[in-house]
Amino acid sequence: MVAGLRPLTDAVAQASGRELSRNEILEAHARHESAAQARTPAKKYSDLLATVYRRLGEEWGAAPDWAACEAYGQSVKDWPAFPDSKDALAYLEEHYRLVILSNVDNRGFAASNARLGVAFDCVYTAEDAGSYKPADQNFDYMLRQLAAIGVEKGRILHTAESLFHDHVPARRHGLATCWIYRRHGEEGYGAAMDPGRQPHIDFRFNSMAELAQAHRHALSE
Repeated sequence: MVAGLRPLTDAVAQASGRELSRNEILEAHARHESAAQARTPAKKYSDLLATVYRRLGEEWGAAPDWAACEAYGQSVKDWPAFPDSKDALAYLEEHYRLVILSNVDNRGFAASNARLGVAFDCVYTAEDAGSYKPADQNFDYMLRQLAAIGVEKGRILHTAESLFHDHVPARRHGLATCWIYRRHGEEGYGAAMDPGRQPHIDFRFNSMAELAQAHRHALSE
C-alpha cells in the first residue's frame, strides 16, 4: 500500500513539504477504505481503492487525476506477500484444509495467490459476498458455503491479522480465532481500524512462521 501510494505522498511532500509517516499513511488509508466499504459494499475492490486514493489526495491537499486513482486501484497485483507466508501455508496445507475469506476481488486475489503458490481448498472474496469484512454477510456467506461441503464452524480456526476486519466478527459468529500479530512492537493498527474493545483470542503468534512452528512443536510433543 505504501509503495502504491508513493506518487501521491511524493506529490504532497513536493507541494507542502510535509513528509507523511508510514503510520499516518496507513491509518488515513484505513479510515477512507473502511468508510467506502461500508458505504458502497458491492463495489469491486479495485474500483473502491481508486476512490480511496482520490479521498486521500483531497485530504492531503494534492488531489490526483482519475488516471492516477485507477492506477492505484490496479496495484493490488503488485502487493507482495509477507516473506514467511508461502512456506508456512505450504506446511499447513499438509495438515489442514485452507480457506480464504478476503476483502479483495477475485482478480486481485488471483495475483496474490500466484505469489503464495498454495492450492486453497476454497476462496471467498468480497466480490463473491457482495460486502466487505467486518460485515456479517461475509461470514454468513463463508459459513454457508463451508457447511455445504461438510465443514461445520466448530472445525474452523479463523486466522488473521486484523482485529477489526476479522477477529471481532469471527467471535460474533462463534469461531475460534488465531491472531497473527504482525504489528507487535508498533503503535496503532496500521491499515486496519481500531476494533474498539479487544476481542477474545484463542491463539496469538507474531507471524505465520511462528504458527507453523508451534504446530510442529505440538506434533512432536
